[in-house]
Amino acid sequence: MPTRGKRARTESAEKSEDQQSINKAKKLKLLASHSLASPFPDYTRPTRSETFQVHDLLSRNHPSITTKRKAPSVANNSAKTCGSVPNVLESLIGTILSQNTAGRNSTAAKRSLDETFGKNNFEAIATAPRAEVVEAIRRGGLANKKAGVIQTVLKEVKDRYGEYSLQHLAGIMEQNTEVSETKDKSRSSISNEEAMSELISFEGVGPKTASCVLLFCLGRSSFPVDTHVFRLARLLGWVPLKADRVTAQAHLDLTIPDELKYGLHVLMVSHGKR
Repeated sequence: MPTRGKRARTESAEKSEDQQSINKAKKLKLLASHSLASPFPDYTRPTRSETFQVHDLLSRNHPSITTKRKAPSVANNSAKTCGSVPNVLESLIGTILSQNTAGRNSTAAKRSLDETFGKNNFEAIATAPRAEVVEAIRRGGLANKKAGVIQTVLKEVKDRYGEYSLQHLAGIMEQNTEVSETKDKSRSSISNEEAMSELISFEGVGPKTASCVLLFCLGRSSFPVDTHVFRLARLLGWVPLKADRVTAQAHLDLTIPDELKYGLHVLMVSHGKR
């Protein structure tokens, strides 16, 4: 009997790992297919002119909304500021906590997580009993699901890199002081596509969450599509009716000018909440 129980658990774990591999493959395939071409290649909206017109209109109607990019700050609560903190892993966790809940709830959940385990004590969160993490973030809603995603991501990060860090995604240039006469040995920064691909490769991390990390933490040109942005984009006719949030984001990320992505995103989110 014990042997049979052990076999059942092993088979269950193997099935879970197989499903994770399938999910990862699907996400990466979708990203690859939409990174250079829109899922709606014959859909010509929004035009560049339209995006500037809507940006200007929303700016005039919401003068209190700051559309100038803010630098990430360690003082920010990452679940309230769409992950606008310099620590990439904290930004990812904060963005996960902000999903499908009000800002005050996600803020409380992140604060409780920090108080329970220590700010950015990722090892303590990863190795704690699931129930303790669930209890710490319960205020944020969907606590069971979010706790599972957070712990899975942390364990995957540690397995891949030997530490709880994703700072390499910041792509900081490191100039070698002993530069060859014929070759520049500076390390190239990580591209937006590479950063997005790595983030969505983690189990439970989708394109919108990854895009938030790129835009608010890494300072990249990316256009996250949440519920509010998606609803407004459909009302504006910027995406076809058959679009879902994933394909809408892929389309808009290619059609909205880079210089507008930050400001237009925060304006559309703010307008959509009112």
